[in-house]
Amino acid sequence: MKLYYEPRMFDYMPESVDRDRMVVATYYVEDVRGEDEFIDHLRQVERLALEGSTSSWMDVAEETDELRERLTSKVLGYYEIPAPKGTKKAIVQLGFPDGAWDKNLNVPMLLLSIAGNFFAFPTKTRLLDVTIPSAVAKRFQGPKYGIEGIRKILGVEKRPLCLQIIKPKMGMTPQQTADQVYQSALGGADLCKDDEMLSELDICPLEARLEAVLKALEKAEKETGHKTLYMVSITDEVDKINEKARKAVNMGATGLLLAYSAGLSALRVLAEDPEVQAPILLHVSHMLGLLPTINFPTLAKLCRLCGADMMLTPSIWSSIPVASLEESLRVSQTLHAPFYHIKRTWPMPAAGMYPGLMPELVKENGPDIIVPAGGGMLGHPMGYKAGAMAWRQAIDAVMNDIPLEEAAQQHPELMAALQTWGLRKRPATPWGYSGPEYHPKFAPKNI
Repeated sequence: MKLYYEPRMFDYMPESVDRDRMVVATYYVEDVRGEDEFIDHLRQVERLALEGSTSSWMDVAEETDELRERLTSKVLGYYEIPAPKGTKKAIVQLGFPDGAWDKNLNVPMLLLSIAGNFFAFPTKTRLLDVTIPSAVAKRFQGPKYGIEGIRKILGVEKRPLCLQIIKPKMGMTPQQTADQVYQSALGGADLCKDDEMLSELDICPLEARLEAVLKALEKAEKETGHKTLYMVSITDEVDKINEKARKAVNMGATGLLLAYSAGLSALRVLAEDPEVQAPILLHVSHMLGLLPTINFPTLAKLCRLCGADMMLTPSIWSSIPVASLEESLRVSQTLHAPFYHIKRTWPMPAAGMYPGLMPELVKENGPDIIVPAGGGMLGHPMGYKAGAMAWRQAIDAVMNDIPLEEAAQQHPELMAALQTWGLRKRPATPWGYSGPEYHPKFAPKNI
């Protein structure tokens, strides 16, 4: 007699399996049917688990008991969420045995297991987390440099870093690009980068642009003693990325910009190329289209695993708000957290950043962040150099616990930035109490 629920899939809990041999994915699954319709949600979960491993919609003779035991996904947890009649909601944990990749662990095949066909079946599915066991992680190198490596290159021990985004996104000549970054470097920008939209244009080929920018930054360093890294865009077809990266590194490139649209596999191959000795900044623009089905912390963990030294991350202060406060901060925490041998990745709270945000960004994310600024640096009323100076002044003030409005009294560049874009204060919360009137921090001073 065939059981409704296959024991080789369902008779498990997290303690039942060797977690060091299994990738565990956590999902939110929601199904909506007619109010009087019977919903067997575990059958839906079975369908998801089989889609990520061995089975078809029909039984096949070659799918033996031994094969299912060894390779079929395991249902490790089903945690129902209260829902209206006619709706089923649950958090589901599925375990994917690493035997599926015993000979060739590659990123495309891993993604097919944890984020493949089954997004098509429930009314709503979102991948919430992927737990990578050490046996799988040890087959990845992760970032070449990470937070500590880039701090060593720049000689900066503790403070946040500021990065200038070259604007406009495209259309400038190599010399115009070099002149712009030269001014920002004089003002103390730690890094500068091509915009992710910059492709190979006749008026601004990679080689000419890289040569001009490196000369400008070398000149600025001789004048100030301050080093600035340039992240040159190498985004292209997958068979050209490493070739461009090697060429750029041979020319002296100090960093590389790769867009997520090239794919996680391209990132991993680039990061693990021994000839590519330069930090990689991953631009996440294309990734944003995945957020309805995969949350940002999970994507960030995979990007770190695949070798991103730094990557743009969400923030509630952003001009492109794509994630909640909690999800945004879990991204930074995920990139900072211990992860076997994998180096830490720089979070980069991004889009619409300006110096008046610096206290809140550091309090939320800690000092191990890079803050990228395009208009929030280049739009400074006193010019590009002053725009970079304002960022450095804001960073120094925050690291010395000096309020920005006080620091601005001594620094006209910072004052102009605050007058132009403002100074933000994060709302306080009485979370954990009945309301503000009961929270000690909000108590009236009746003295």
